[in-house]
Parts: sequence; structure tokens; C-alpha cells
Amino acid sequence: MKILVIGGKGTIGKKIVEYFSKDHEVIVAGRSSEKYPIDIADTRSIKRLFKGIKKSGRIDAIICAAGEAKWARMKDLSEADYHIGLRSKLMGQVNIVRYAHKCLKKKGSITLTTGILADDPVYKTTSAAMVNGGVHSFVQAAAIEMRKKIRVNVVSSGVVIDAYAKYESYFPGHPPIEMHKMLDGYKRSVLGRVNGEIIRIYS
Repeated sequence: MKILVIGGKGTIGKKIVEYFSKDHEVIVAGRSSEKYPIDIADTRSIKRLFKGIKKSGRIDAIICAAGEAKWARMKDLSEADYHIGLRSKLMGQVNIVRYAHKCLKKKGSITLTTGILADDPVYKTTSAAMVNGGVHSFVQAAAIEMRKKIRVNVVSSGVVIDAYAKYESYFPGHPPIEMHKMLDGYKRSVLGRVNGEIIRIYS
């Protein structure tokens, strides 16, 4: 398979790339990539990437492990702060799905990424929880309407062990998720046949 990983240099993205590169051709895209630059908060950037990839042949799967949202107390969040998550984590991933047909093969797949905050929010996450929940609802609805029999799913993980030291204080009592368990969600989405699924990896 030929797989595009957006955000392939992040904590989760690097593990995704490492796993799928063993048996598949992986294209790594991201804001710091020279060959495949993309900022998912910029719709034009998404379109340019997909147009460029299509020139070298359509791909089998897209995995997005990118997107950000502002973490702060609700009383301190401005409307502009909320728009960070709306443009990036939510609409960035929505637009990946909207334009994926430009470079995906028939019966290809798209896998988005959220997290446990959609179901179990913690302090200072009103924005992040909101956009994660929005992605979940979008995926379930979009799967019904996708062109070319393209499948779309989302992997929602707890705090992965590689990032646990940084975020432990925000998630008291939440067990860290081992990386191989997190990867199981992406394997299920890309290599399986599920569609419209929220693949939860919370323990």
C-alpha cells in the first residue's frame, strides 16, 4: 500500500510512520516537511499537497495525526482562542476528508485522530473537547456519503505513554496508553474494513 501520514514527525505520527513503513510505502507530510509541506489549518495547503501527490499516482490511505487546540480555563479563552482548534483540529481534518478524493484510490481509507477528551474532558479542555467531539460526529455522518467507496474512521486514544510525563498532571487517574495499543487503532482503520467508526483506545 501507499500511505500518506500527515503529522508524521509528531509523537504519535512517528510511531505510525515507523510501523507502516515496515511493509508499505509511506509519504510523510507536515509543516516542517520540505518535500510534502502542509498546514491543515490552511485549506489551500491541503489542496496543494493532494494535487502534488496525485501527480505521482493515487494512494491507498491517508492518516492524519496533526491538529491543535488551545488549552486554558474557559474564562480565559477568547473567541480567537477557540478558533485555533476550530480551524486546525476540526476543520483541518474535515477538509482532509472533503478533498481526499483528489488523491485517493477507489475504496481507499482516511483515518483521523482525536483523543479521550471528547468522552472524558478534564480541566482546561473546553476547546479541545469540543473539537474532538465535533470530529467524531463528522466522521459518523461523512462515512454515509463518501465518494468512491472511501472509508473514513477516527482513532481516539488516551494519553500515550511517550507523552505522559508532559500531560500527567492534567489527567489524574488516567492510565497511560502503550504505543502498541494506540497503533492497533490505526491498523484496524487502515488494514481492516471498518467505516464510520470511532476507534477508542482508552485502556
